[in-house]
Amino acid sequence: MTTPVTETPQRGFFGHPKALANLFGTELWERFSYYGMQAILAFYLYYSVTDGGLALPKATAAGIVGAYGGLVYLASVGGAWVADRLLGAERTVFYGGVFIMLGHIALALIPGLTGVAVGLILVIIGTGGLKSNVSALVGTLYAEGDERRDAGFSLFYMGINLGAMFGPIVTGWLQTDVGFHVGFGAAAVGMAAGLVQYVLGRRNLGPAARVVPNPLTGAARVRALAIIAVGVVVVVLLVLAGTITPENLPTVVTWVVVAAAVAYFAVILSSRKITAVERSRVYAFIPLFIISFGFWSLFQQQFTVLPIFADTRIDLDALGFHIPPAVFNSVEPAFVIVLAPLFAYLWTKLGERQPSTTVKFSLGVIGMGIAFLLMVAVSQTGDGPAVNPLLLALILVVFAVAEMCLSPVGLSVSTKLAPKAFGAQMVALFFLSIALGSSVAGELAGYYSADNEPAYFGILGGAAIVLGLILFGLRPLLRRLMQGVH
Repeated sequence: MTTPVTETPQRGFFGHPKALANLFGTELWERFSYYGMQAILAFYLYYSVTDGGLALPKATAAGIVGAYGGLVYLASVGGAWVADRLLGAERTVFYGGVFIMLGHIALALIPGLTGVAVGLILVIIGTGGLKSNVSALVGTLYAEGDERRDAGFSLFYMGINLGAMFGPIVTGWLQTDVGFHVGFGAAAVGMAAGLVQYVLGRRNLGPAARVVPNPLTGAARVRALAIIAVGVVVVVLLVLAGTITPENLPTVVTWVVVAAAVAYFAVILSSRKITAVERSRVYAFIPLFIISFGFWSLFQQQFTVLPIFADTRIDLDALGFHIPPAVFNSVEPAFVIVLAPLFAYLWTKLGERQPSTTVKFSLGVIGMGIAFLLMVAVSQTGDGPAVNPLLLALILVVFAVAEMCLSPVGLSVSTKLAPKAFGAQMVALFFLSIALGSSVAGELAGYYSADNEPAYFGILGGAAIVLGLILFGLRPLLRRLMQGVH
């Protein structure tokens, strides 16, 4: 049960609690820094040294970006554990923001792969702590049954996409006109602004934000910290020994996430704390997890393959001015801002006649398949940098439509199908599907080249549509397994 900030509902931010403005702004700036940095990361890794980059092979660069995305979502599971067992959500968000800012500073100031390694590790740790808990803090602002809750989360979601839209525009322009390290510095400044705002507004969050729900004490705390320390040492040793390299990092991350997901499902399904109905619903979530993974494997390529495509195949001067390739990362979140209220209205208007969760998932992954088939048509418009930028922008609109069919629905269904004893773990499983998709998006980039674009986009697009049709055909089975969940 959530706890309200005061007995009398606050209405200081568009009729919502004052603290929502603080969390709105914090997440806006965090997403500004996250997507701003990610938009130029692949270019920094594969551009030549004379152009300010590190001259890595394009496939390796895209693989690192994909693995980074996978590790961020994997870390979000750990961040939720830290909040629940050690620090509480309010402090975990603060320390997460500090780590993110330090990571961007490292990218801005430390040259070479050393700066990349230090910076990305810090950002991964920080984002894991902040991203997994700031949404939970929004939930603490409303009493159970407060009718403003859904609207509050809609406002919060708007902040996420505003940051995601403006971040790549700013860092892309700075990278093009000044240099990569200034772009990374802008991401650090953005996170610093978010931290300052967060600190100034912390007093409005209320006591529920500071609660540690299930604290570790005594020997259990020492044991947990020792396990974490051993894990860190093992990873460092594997890197130093050359077992983990930039080239195989996406594969390593993929298998770690697979192992974590299998372990999560095994623990939940074998637990004596869940009923037969709850176990049936968990089984229903397995095909949805697989479809979600397939969706994100394509969707996350807007940070791995699509930056390379935008940089090498798009006529960036076609509109009469030079377009920094990073700016294309702003198109999809911009249209999410437009589409989110339209989809919310559509589902509300349809009511009980709206498509089931299974159908929405099918539409989402089929939508991504259509987007990739459209990439086949675009890739055949000419050799070299001859593709009109508006064509890529239109395809990214299809990305946004597909996202609206699956992403918010996935979070919702993970809570609906969750056993009472494993509510947080089911949400973690949905995040693990994103982590798995992100790392595989990095692996798939190794198969992309300008010479095989039609085959690459066509095979992946066709596979996504087949996945969607298979799930659509499983509707009767999943309806029975879901036991009344729509």
